[in-house]
Amino acid sequence: MQTAARALGLELHVLSTSTVGEFDAVFAKLVQLRAGGLVIGPDPLYSGHSGQLAALATRYAVPAIFENREFTAAGGLMSYSGSIAEAYRLAGVYTGRVLKGDKPSDVQRATKVELYINLKTAKALGVTVPLPLSGRADELFE
Repeated sequence: MQTAARALGLELHVLSTSTVGEFDAVFAKLVQLRAGGLVIGPDPLYSGHSGQLAALATRYAVPAIFENREFTAAGGLMSYSGSIAEAYRLAGVYTGRVLKGDKPSDVQRATKVELYINLKTAKALGVTVPLPLSGRADELFE
């Protein structure tokens, strides 16, 4: 990721937390770094607190993207990830195939991704969402 960021002329900072109590400090550090945005990686700690992360992103005026719809519905800028419903559906299909004798090595992967955008948050942050991007969104929050 560092190499890709440098190729794009960007500086990448990796900040991590191990407890919910560290969230505020990380957002304060983002402001100190004058970060232009935040990508919140998939982690059970973060998934369970997507509403709190969205509130912090709003309070600190940091454009942020996360993996679940709840984050965007709670005020985060956007979320983009594989469809959880599709993954569960495929898990059932895959299990049935294995039970019928197919090789477990014939793995199926979910191909549907979901994009959610909070236009109200974008406006508050001064972020312009291009029409082609908003047109591809599974849901827009206004």
